[in-house]
Amino acid sequence: GKEGEEKDEPEKKSRHVIAKLRARAAKQKLEPLIEDQFQSGRLLAAIASRPGQSGCCDGYILEAEELVFYKKKLEKKKKA
Repeated sequence: GKEGEEKDEPEKKSRHVIAKLRARAAKQKLEPLIEDQFQSGRLLAAIASRPGQSGCCDGYILEAEELVFYKKKLEKKKKA
């Protein structure tokens, strides 16, 4: 079978699909605070999983008011 073989050619897309993807890409905007984090190479995140024995950690990237709150806390901590 062909299951183990890798494809050398990219996936074919119709003109309609390509136009749709370009339109979606044009509409996507990140918050300036999150954009700054990507530029610096660090993202502030919160750990959402409870501590346990599994060794697995789940979380989410901070956004909006939550991000502003923790940024202020970090600034205060740096000054002190």
